Amino acid sequence: MPRTKDMTVGSPAKLIVLFSLPIIAGNLLQQVYALVDALIVGRADGVVALAAVSSSGWLDWAVLSIAIGLAQGFAIQVAQAFGANQPEELRTAAGQSILLSILTVVLLESAAQGLLLPALRLLQTPEDTFRLTALYLRIIFGGLPFVMCGNLCGAFLRAVGDSRTPMLAVIIATLSNICLDTLFVVGFRWGVAGAAVATITAQGTNAAVCLLGVRRLPLFRLQKEHLTPRPAVCRRLVRLGLPVAMQNFIISIGGLVLQRVVNSFGFLFMAGYSTASRFQGMLEMAGSSLGAGVATFTGQNVGAQKPERVREGVRKSAWIGILLALMIMGVVLLLGRPFLTLFIEDDPAVADQVLDYASTFLRVMSAGLSALYLLFVFRSALQGMGDTLIPMLSGVVELIMRVLSALLLPRLLGEWGVYLAEVLAWLGAMLLLMFGYLYRARSIEKPKATAQSA
Repeated sequence: MPRTKDMTVGSPAKLIVLFSLPIIAGNLLQQVYALVDALIVGRADGVVALAAVSSSGWLDWAVLSIAIGLAQGFAIQVAQAFGANQPEELRTAAGQSILLSILTVVLLESAAQGLLLPALRLLQTPEDTFRLTALYLRIIFGGLPFVMCGNLCGAFLRAVGDSRTPMLAVIIATLSNICLDTLFVVGFRWGVAGAAVATITAQGTNAAVCLLGVRRLPLFRLQKEHLTPRPAVCRRLVRLGLPVAMQNFIISIGGLVLQRVVNSFGFLFMAGYSTASRFQGMLEMAGSSLGAGVATFTGQNVGAQKPERVREGVRKSAWIGILLALMIMGVVLLLGRPFLTLFIEDDPAVADQVLDYASTFLRVMSAGLSALYLLFVFRSALQGMGDTLIPMLSGVVELIMRVLSALLLPRLLGEWGVYLAEVLAWLGAMLLLMFGYLYRARSIEKPKATAQSA
């Protein structure tokens, strides 16, 4: 049964950690079903099919991240209304978010399907994988309505303190994905198409469970007036959601440029790099989950006008993030290469070379996790405060750092220039977010200080 959680009272660190744990579990399972695609396809159909699925990541993210970002931005208003104990404003924000989400799906689906082939050519996708990558992405983009629904409902639930229902949704989706992957890829021999169909079916399952969770909460029992277009509310939601979506999209543009550079190094390097990239979500998982907890905590406490709790919660979350990053780095350095061998099945000479590329990139990413986890904490804190502009600008910094590194460093360092581009992008964005957060944290304390002196 869905339940809400008031995060405006109690220990900030305890609240954020306990709230984040179900999200970590859910994200872990979500990454499991992404890796299951790679594992089953790689073992059943070889390196070419694995590369086709793995190299689709940035283009997939460029489209889906817009829907995910809008959902995250819309939920900021819901969290702040919940923290301020304004149920009518919460329902209005939820209703208008639904209308905007429907419009988003229609526009995104049309653009994604229409521009897919030109985008793959622009990325210099190797002929070995072009047809399979196009097929995989066409099916994945067909699941966009499920992605939008699942993320919007999940964001609503987390905004009011329920992180367990989204975790349950991911558990069910993961189990269905593993079963269907095995059936479609191994049993029916559908290859990458089977993996894609299994993925969108799992996304649909996730959306259904989250939607059911939202419908069970009295807070989200919407009436006709909540679903009647209200331009002023929609503008507010767009001001919150669009920068988050643009931040994600801008980051993905840098990733697409990087993918083009990767493709230019040849098929084997592309296969190794892309295989390691499939694990990036796993490496990010704890940090992004911690960030989700920070965003909800910050949003509710800003709504309740408790800025001192915001500062305490963010400070402690930053230290927790660094500790988590160091622990994960240690695991990767010890076990990364043996784990990668599970995903690569081909001629030994080919498999060894792909494995060398993949394991090196994985180690480099793990070394930069502290910067990435701090990025998640500061970005989520700013978003919870209602400031989505600085996070969007951080996406621009990521774009610039990633593109410049990808275009210039390989000339000096060869393959290592490609490996370092990701970490340098994280570091540049984190520094901007850190200073942006410190500035905004002071600004939200000024009104309270003024009121107390009066």
